[in-house]
Amino acid sequence: MGIFGFFTKDKKESLDQGLQKSSENIFSKLSKAVVGKSKVDEEVLDELEEILITSDVGVQTTIKIIRRIEDRVAKDKYLNTAELDVILREEIMGLMEENKSADLSDFDLPADKKPYVIMVVGVNGVGKTTTIGKLAHQFKGAGKSVILGAADTFRAAAVDQLILWGERVGVPVVSHGMNTDPASVAFDAVKQGVDTGADVVIVDTAGRLHTKVNLMNELTKIKRVMQKFIDDAPHEILLVLDGSTGQNAFIQAQEFTKATDITALAITKLDGTAKGGVVIGISDQFKIPVKYIGVGEKMTDLQVFNRKEFVDSLFKKK
Repeated sequence: MGIFGFFTKDKKESLDQGLQKSSENIFSKLSKAVVGKSKVDEEVLDELEEILITSDVGVQTTIKIIRRIEDRVAKDKYLNTAELDVILREEIMGLMEENKSADLSDFDLPADKKPYVIMVVGVNGVGKTTTIGKLAHQFKGAGKSVILGAADTFRAAAVDQLILWGERVGVPVVSHGMNTDPASVAFDAVKQGVDTGADVVIVDTAGRLHTKVNLMNELTKIKRVMQKFIDDAPHEILLVLDGSTGQNAFIQAQEFTKATDITALAITKLDGTAKGGVVIGISDQFKIPVKYIGVGEKMTDLQVFNRKEFVDSLFKKK
């Protein structure tokens, strides 16, 4: 499959490289499943089911994909194994389209929301602060003015880490230091965004899964103070998940969706794992669009999510 329109060669190569472990894992197993077979039969589908589950697509999503392929087999009567790769791509892309995962073109922001306020949630260790720093870099590179709010005030390194990212990227960081009220940080960050006419305000929040009631109360308070300046803030609640943790990422998504209204996902660390299928499963199970994926260490390795390119790279023949 070729390059899809706006997707640059560099981005595509970075995506291919970032998903290489997952792709090799899936494709080598798929090749073994169809060796010596001329048509897609029950045995091939059983093998495919196991491949998808062990690639962390998840049981429920895997069953959906297998049923779709079974319907294609029943409709076409005879489906040869050479077509399985293409059909698998088509059905997964169809599933992700239903799950609201779009084909984003760049780090764009709605023209009618200024500043556009993003509240970022996620447990410690998933790459939350790093993702915020990379997002700031990408938005700045797209010509946007950015303000960061260091409202994860309970972890010693979180505030300092975000300040370092601000210096590295060259964007202001609103901080009150450690053990201060997260809502007051969010208040000042959004206020500064409004006062200075910033394009986007990104607010980091507590990186711990304490009791859901406490988490819910804290996030609700942060949202409430933001709305003193902008009625519909935050415009986006972005949950950051570590793709390399596989099924554990599902559990985190479950906990955070219970605590607040997650509107978008960023899935990180896909380059160090063979568990890239987790992106498909989480998007399907929670009906939340994947907006960003992390496929490497470089700042530009945080990419806007494009389902066509993602599936193409995930099932790329080596």
